[in-house]
Amino acid sequence: MASALPHTMTAIEISAPGGPDVLRPTTRPVPQPGPGEVLIRVAAAGVNRPDVLQRQGAYPPPPGASDLPGLEVAGEIAAVGSGVADLQVGQQVCALTPGGGYAEFCVTPAPQVLPVPRGLSLTEAGGVPETFFTVWTNVFDRGRLAEGESLLIHGGSSGIGTTAIQLGKAFGARVFTTAGSADKCRACERLGADRAIDYKTEDYAAVVKELTGGKGVDVVLDMVGGDYVQRDIDCMAPDGRHVSIAFLGGSKVTLNMTPVMVKRLTLTGSTLRPRTVADKGRIAAALREKVWPLIEAGKVKPLIYKTYPFREAAAAHALMETSSHIGKIVLTFDA
Repeated sequence: MASALPHTMTAIEISAPGGPDVLRPTTRPVPQPGPGEVLIRVAAAGVNRPDVLQRQGAYPPPPGASDLPGLEVAGEIAAVGSGVADLQVGQQVCALTPGGGYAEFCVTPAPQVLPVPRGLSLTEAGGVPETFFTVWTNVFDRGRLAEGESLLIHGGSSGIGTTAIQLGKAFGARVFTTAGSADKCRACERLGADRAIDYKTEDYAAVVKELTGGKGVDVVLDMVGGDYVQRDIDCMAPDGRHVSIAFLGGSKVTLNMTPVMVKRLTLTGSTLRPRTVADKGRIAAALREKVWPLIEAGKVKPLIYKTYPFREAAAAHALMETSSHIGKIVLTFDA
C-alpha cells in the first residue's frame, strides 16, 4: 500500500433520489483495495445515463458496490490489492467501475482496468470504458457484426452512438443511425455514418429499407425500445440480430412475431453493470487486443462534448437530461 495516501477524499454523493440538484459534494474515507482490486486516483470520470437513473432512484448499485455514482474513470493507480501482478502504482489507466467514480479515489477490480491508449489525454480516457465496453459486448459479441454487414444505431449522437458508429466503420460495416436534429445527423456522418436519419422528420424504417435495396439491416443497436422494436424488426434482414441496451421509449413492447420467425431474427440484449468481473475482464481483453490499436492509430476516438469540474456534477447531469450533447460528458478532477 502507498503510505502517502490521504485518509479522506471529496466525493459527489446522491443526497436523496431526485433531480440534478441532489448531487452534493461530501467527504468520505478513501476506499482501500481488496484482493484483486486497484485504487485509482481519479483525474476524469465519464457521465452516463445509468448515473442519471441511479440519481433518480431507478438503478440501485449492485450488492457490495459503492453508493456513489460513476461507472468509468481515468487516472493514476494509487495502490494495488493483494494478487494484482500486472498493474503498478503510478501507472496511468482507465477503468470500468462497479460504482464510485464521482470521487477523488475509486476502487475497481483489476481485470476491468486498461492502460490509457497512447495519444489520449486522461480526460479523453475518462470517457472511454463504459461506452466502449458496452458497444463491444453488444454489437460485436451479441450482435456478431461482421465485415460487409450493415448496422443501424439508434441515438447516434450519444456517447454509445458516436462510439458504435466509429467501431462499426472501423470493422468494415455499412452504418446507419438515427438522431434528433439536422446538426446531430451531420455530426454522425462526420464520424463515418453512411447515412444519418432525422427521426423527427423521416421514417427511419422506410429509409433503411430503401438504402439496403429492400433487404434490411443485419444488426440493430437499440436504446429506445417501445414502438421502435417492431419498426426495427420490419426493416431487418434475414438472420438479423436486434440488440437492446436501454428503453428510453419504454420497456413494454408488443410484437408481431411473424417476421421474427419468417426472417429467423434474433432478439437479444444485455446490461453491463450486473455482469461478473470475469465477464468484464474478457471484454477488457478483447478491447485491448482489437480496439486499442485502432485508438492508438487515430482511427477511433472518444468524442468529448463538454467537461465540468467534478463539483459541478449537477450541471453535467442537467445537460445530459436535455439530450442536446453530441458525444460524452466528462467530470474532471483537480490534480
